[in-house]
Amino acid sequence: QVQLVESGGGLVQPGGSLRLACVASRSIIRFGTMAWYRQAPGKQRELVAIISSGGRTNYEDFVKDRFTISRDNAKNTVYLQMNSLKPEDTAVYYCYAKDLLSSRDVYWGQGTQVTVSS
Repeated sequence: QVQLVESGGGLVQPGGSLRLACVASRSIIRFGTMAWYRQAPGKQRELVAIISSGGRTNYEDFVKDRFTISRDNAKNTVYLQMNSLKPEDTAVYYCYAKDLLSSRDVYWGQGTQVTVSS
């Protein structure tokens, strides 16, 4: 069973930065798309950023120029660097991965809480 384990969440002041990490229990080369989603209280889970197996990235408008997604295949890890954080970025952040060969096989992490507050 593939596991994704997120870390790096916490409490930060507005304007601050955090880096989230998602470590996979197997080589992430076997994943195609990897992504970060988030879910705020009372809201639906939403896509934040996505990275392909080739390293192509895409971001939702609300995080463009503030967040950066990256992947380190050697460490089986995908990162989300979050800068200029705003209170509305407060949410549980989830790691997502889709198998490269079987698109029906998708995996989620357990989530890490990010709270932006003064």
